[in-house]
Amino acid sequence: MPPISPPTPATASSYSITMRLHTAPDHGIVGTVATTISTAGGIVTAIDVADSRHDRLVLDVTCSAGNADHSEQLVDAVRALEGVTVHKVSDRTFLLHIGGKIEVTSKVPLKTRDDLSLAYTPGVGRVSRALAENPEDVSRLTIKGNSVAVVTDGSAVLGLGNIGPGAALPVMEGKAALFKRFANIDAWPICLATQDTDEIVKAVEMIAPGFGGINLEDIAAPRCFEIEARLRESLDIPVFHDDQHGTAIVVLAALTNALRCVGKQMETVKVVVAGAGAAGTAIVTLLLAAGVTDVVVWDREGCLSGDDTSLPPAKLELAGRTNPRKVTGTLQDGLRGADVFIGVSGPGLLQAEWIKDMADDSIVFALANPDPEIDPAEANKYAAIVASGRSDYPNQINNVLAFPGVFRGLLDARASEVTVEALLRAAEAIALVVTDEELNPSFIIPSVFDAAVPKAVAAAIAGEEHAKS
Repeated sequence: MPPISPPTPATASSYSITMRLHTAPDHGIVGTVATTISTAGGIVTAIDVADSRHDRLVLDVTCSAGNADHSEQLVDAVRALEGVTVHKVSDRTFLLHIGGKIEVTSKVPLKTRDDLSLAYTPGVGRVSRALAENPEDVSRLTIKGNSVAVVTDGSAVLGLGNIGPGAALPVMEGKAALFKRFANIDAWPICLATQDTDEIVKAVEMIAPGFGGINLEDIAAPRCFEIEARLRESLDIPVFHDDQHGTAIVVLAALTNALRCVGKQMETVKVVVAGAGAAGTAIVTLLLAAGVTDVVVWDREGCLSGDDTSLPPAKLELAGRTNPRKVTGTLQDGLRGADVFIGVSGPGLLQAEWIKDMADDSIVFALANPDPEIDPAEANKYAAIVASGRSDYPNQINNVLAFPGVFRGLLDARASEVTVEALLRAAEAIALVVTDEELNPSFIIPSVFDAAVPKAVAAAIAGEEHAKS
């Protein structure tokens, strides 16, 4: 019996590599290479013959791996083949990021002297004088009316932690690209070289005149709470912390539809939220606003209770608004009899067996990234409905469903703030995109590529804001 190969991790497109191979002039080697990669747990997505000569073949083999170590294992397996030389290995993720992912392009032609005189000097001076006299026209006559600043200090980058502003820039670029792709909004990554609350607030206040909205991103709790609150007070444009409010919107939308599936009501379910950081706090706030009355928050101190005065101020405030039954103890203790688990904490915290102690038709949202609180496949053994942040399982909870449409609506309405009522409307709009005919335990939330989502969210927000004005 041949030796059994060790299990390999599930493949992911973010670990996709292209190997350039020099091989013997035998086209049969193509099949051998593909079989070798498959046996090692990889998935071949493309094989191209880059060059064919009488003395050798040059192949470009693209394949997906589970992680960086797995990528190296695939390369080693191919390298061990007789008659095959691995000439070069390219990581497709890094190739995509070379030079950045976004750029600035002109919306107007700049081909002639006449073009320049209109777009720049002397014509632009007339527009500037007009705006000095009528500042309310800045949004109409400049990019301000369609621009968002994506602001970070790099202190809480998803799955990576405090990596600083430079390392956070690729994430902010990606966010800007998503704004453009899903809502045609021009967004700009602003990475600040400070983690001082006062300096961050001051920096954003100073750049605000050039933007129609501020999207705070990947700023650590509890500092992010104060920064958001102060900016909302001082600025006349909407300030939105996506890690909090974007997550909360999509979670509420998914929960709304999950409850439709199992026939339960928002007002009567018992909810456990694991994680009292920015996302957890915002989720709890929006759930309470949506009518949930029984929420227990669990964090490293255990189930948070307002009776525990040793809690940090932010957690004590959160505890004071939750846990009406005064539940104490571990996460397992909190889950007994609960209808819903929402995890925004860390990997591997939820054991599958604990789900058996929850109420019938339980709902599990394991949203920690990049590794969830429980493997969705394991949770599916006991829960009626499972969602995660992963794209390789049904029911992906992804903020892309929320923030493009939210800002599109806010910018279109020239709104000056983001209200809880607006967040509730956004969640309802996302939930209603899923029709009764489409709704089932494996489809409680629409695809991020569903063009109806940002339009529905924008309309829900802009329509209401216009009605107020």
